[in-house]
Amino acid sequence: MLRVGAWRRALSGLTKAQERAFGTAATAPAQGLDASLPEISENHKGPVGVLQVPSRLLMGPGPANAYPRVLAAQSLPLLGHMHPPFFKIMDEIQEGLKYLFQTDLGNTLLISGTGHAGMEACIANCIEPGEKIVVGNNGIWGMRVADLAERYGGDVIELKQAPGKSFSYKELKAAIEKNKPAALFLCQGESSTGVYQNLEGIGELCKKNGTLLIVDTVCSLGGVPFFADAWGIDCSYSGSQKCLSAPPGAAPLYLNQRTLEKIQNRKTKVATYNLDLNLVGDYWGLFGKRWYHHTGMVSTWYAMREALAISSEEGLKEQWQRHENMHHMLWDGLKSMGLKSFVKNDSERLITVNTITVPEGVDWAAVIKNAMDKYSLEISGGLGGTAGKVWRVGLMGYNAQPAKVELVLAAFRDGLKQQGKLK
Repeated sequence: MLRVGAWRRALSGLTKAQERAFGTAATAPAQGLDASLPEISENHKGPVGVLQVPSRLLMGPGPANAYPRVLAAQSLPLLGHMHPPFFKIMDEIQEGLKYLFQTDLGNTLLISGTGHAGMEACIANCIEPGEKIVVGNNGIWGMRVADLAERYGGDVIELKQAPGKSFSYKELKAAIEKNKPAALFLCQGESSTGVYQNLEGIGELCKKNGTLLIVDTVCSLGGVPFFADAWGIDCSYSGSQKCLSAPPGAAPLYLNQRTLEKIQNRKTKVATYNLDLNLVGDYWGLFGKRWYHHTGMVSTWYAMREALAISSEEGLKEQWQRHENMHHMLWDGLKSMGLKSFVKNDSERLITVNTITVPEGVDWAAVIKNAMDKYSLEISGGLGGTAGKVWRVGLMGYNAQPAKVELVLAAFRDGLKQQGKLK
């Protein structure tokens, strides 16, 4: 590390203006503030001092702990959001996303925001006022998409299923052929219930009926198989903070050409400027040029570039297998304690967010509190229709490792023993 003197000598060739910009020139004489300005209030001054954050192992439904390499990337110097070196990083992100979504034909980018922003971008751009959308509602994310689509003027048809169950091909075929909707929404990984949705064959069904297939992969992308091209997925969004183990704030987005053409040929203007993919797509170079839309989230994009590099270096096959292995390890331990899955059918169980039925007479919140207080470990309760009925354990990205699964199992054993449910 350069000492101050050496740093000054290294900059000795700079102009006076450059020295001032780098903070090496002598401080300018102090100028008094205009006496006519109001007196500065000190009532809410702060914060002061260096930020201190407790260490937690985040084994709930997300966010997951980030890779150290990903966190380190965020400390790199800022670039301008329209600088060529930053565009190169954006290009690398798009390539990494194509690998993750398994597409050669589609378009990829990051939405500035969490998975909810990705969700809203898909609905706001793909549905015009008055158009029908069939929403697969078997948990909280279907409920929210139905709400969003209604807010944007869509004619929402909810296809409901009980928590813990997915939708059959037969059910989906009947709903599509009956309603001929502009879009069908499905959640590949319903994190509120722990349900996995099989997508094979549904893309072809949608295409035959002139329907776009929109898929939520927030807690599944990178953790379970996903093939955008082979499965005929039209539009999909995800989140940075789950199986990719990056900080929250970036929503991976995939659009095939059919979806992009629909968005470009809308009869009405997209009702949100911030998430208009005609404009955001311009910034990401989807239309052969780059145009300023908003200030890209520079440090967040650094983190995503590193998260995608980690995924590419490991390989998708190995990454998917690692998540499945940790799922089996978790359930081998849970079953030895007499615990059962909330999702009865094995083929419908999501491996990245596992839902565990709370046994009769067990204080579910006490188990969670003990895990946090004693082990600095986050285990979550249910959400929406599963609140008070399940625990949720996430096995995602950096956290899908044996030592971390072992700690989860230890916390469950301890919590259940404290309530006399285990010897």
